[in-house]
Amino acid sequence: MTANVYEGMFILDANRFGRDPEAVSGQIPAMIEKLGGEILVSRLWEERRLAFPVKGQRKGAYWLTYFRLDGGRLADLRQQCRIAEDVLRSLFLKVDPRIVEALVAHARSASATPRDDRDDKPKEVAVAAGKDDDSKLEPKDQ
Repeated sequence: MTANVYEGMFILDANRFGRDPEAVSGQIPAMIEKLGGEILVSRLWEERRLAFPVKGQRKGAYWLTYFRLDGGRLADLRQQCRIAEDVLRSLFLKVDPRIVEALVAHARSASATPRDDRDDKPKEVAVAAGKDDDSKLEPKDQ
């Protein structure tokens, strides 16, 4: 089979990630490289409260990775993610070859400061001003 480029979104255990971010996030490239894949870019997207508990956790660290992997090995990667204690959830999308360079470049150049999409201010400023980004994640009682 041919190697495809994939976007992987991993929700990591935020408690473990907070204690040892390099070890927890380092598991992702290790899993991919063990299967013969190549990491294009791998970085923290954001940490946030989950809408509902996943494996007993209320918070997650979202880790974004673009990688090249043989299509036949993707099932093996999914299985490794299910077994890994630090990975709460994972999602893989095959990236169209025409937009790989643009997505990877954007992921590499992304700001280290998370942004609040509603008013284009750094998240720290928005939270300090009294806005709570996590409120939209909670299910509303009806």
